[in-house]
Amino acid sequence: MILITGADGFIGSHLAETLVKQGRKVKAFVYYNSFNSWGWLDHSPYAKDMEIFSGDIRDPYAVKEAIKGCSHVLNLAALIGIPYSYYSPNSYIDTNIKGVLNLLNAARDQGVEKFVHTSTSEVYGTANYVPIDEKHPLKAQSPYAASKIGADQLALSFFQSFNMPISIIRPFNTYGPRQSARAVLPTVISQILQDKKKVKLGKISPTRDFNYIEDTISGFISAQNAQNDYGEVINIGSNFEISIEDSVNIIANILNKEISIDTDENRIRPDKSEVERLWCDNSKAEELYGWKPKFAGIEGFTKGLTSTIDWFSNKDNLLKYKADIYNI
Repeated sequence: MILITGADGFIGSHLAETLVKQGRKVKAFVYYNSFNSWGWLDHSPYAKDMEIFSGDIRDPYAVKEAIKGCSHVLNLAALIGIPYSYYSPNSYIDTNIKGVLNLLNAARDQGVEKFVHTSTSEVYGTANYVPIDEKHPLKAQSPYAASKIGADQLALSFFQSFNMPISIIRPFNTYGPRQSARAVLPTVISQILQDKKKVKLGKISPTRDFNYIEDTISGFISAQNAQNDYGEVINIGSNFEISIEDSVNIIANILNKEISIDTDENRIRPDKSEVERLWCDNSKAEELYGWKPKFAGIEGFTKGLTSTIDWFSNKDNLLKYKADIYNI
C-alpha cells in the first residue's frame, strides 16, 4: 500500500490516479474539511479504487493512523502559496515542518520501505549559476522557501540519524491541468479564456523551468521504485529556461488572442523576495533513474501548454477558477 499525502491537490491527485492505473494500491491522504471534499479526487473516476483517508498532517495521531499498513510514503502535502507565506508564516512552519516531522516519526515507527519527500526549486532562490544542480546553495527568499528548506533538512536528518530509506524529489515549476490559480500559467490561461484583453500579472522578466505534470509524475514514480537514491536530493525539471513574458506570448499565440499585460502591484513580490532565475540541471535524475522529460524544450513546452489549455477550455473546469480575483 502506498500512502500519498496531499492526494487532493494538483500533483498529488495526478500521482494517485497514475499509480492506480498501474495497478498499485493507494491510500489517498486528503485534508479533512467540513464539506467532506476530496479536492481534485472528488470527480476522479479512479477515486473508487483508492482508500481515502481524511485528516491533517499537523496531527501526529492522524498521521500514525494513516500510515498503518503502508509500505511506501509519498509526501506531497504542503502549504504552497508564496504570497500567503508573507502573511501567515506560522502556518507554513506548522504544516511544512511540523507536519513532515509527524510523517517521518510515524514512517520510522512503521518501518516503511521507502519515504519520498517533496521539495521545491524555490529553495535555491535566484540562481547563482545555471543550470542549477543539487549542489547549488540554498537561499530562502520567502517564508515558504524557508519552511521547505527546513522540511528537506529534517528528512535528510532521518536518513543520517536512523538510516531511513528516504529520497527527496525537488520539482521545478510543474504545470498542467488542475494547477492552482496561484501559479502564473493558470492565471494567464484563465484570464484569456474569460475574454480578458488585459492580463493582470506581477513581474514578467523572471525566468522559470516549467515541467509538465506527466514528467513530474514519472519522476515521483521513479523515486518510489528506486533503491539507489537513499539520502539523495534529485531535481526534476525540463532543463529549459523561459521568461514569464515569453510564456504569456506562447499562450496567447496558441489561443490566437491579442492581449496586453497589465502590471498589478499587488502581485509583485518584495524586491529581495523575487526569485529572478530558475533553470534545472536534471542530469542526476537521468543518472539515477534513467529519467528524461518527454515535454522538453520549446516544442515540449508548447505541447504541454496546449494540453493544459485544452483542459481549461472545458467550461466545467474553467468555472473552478476566479479569474477576476487575485488569490494569494
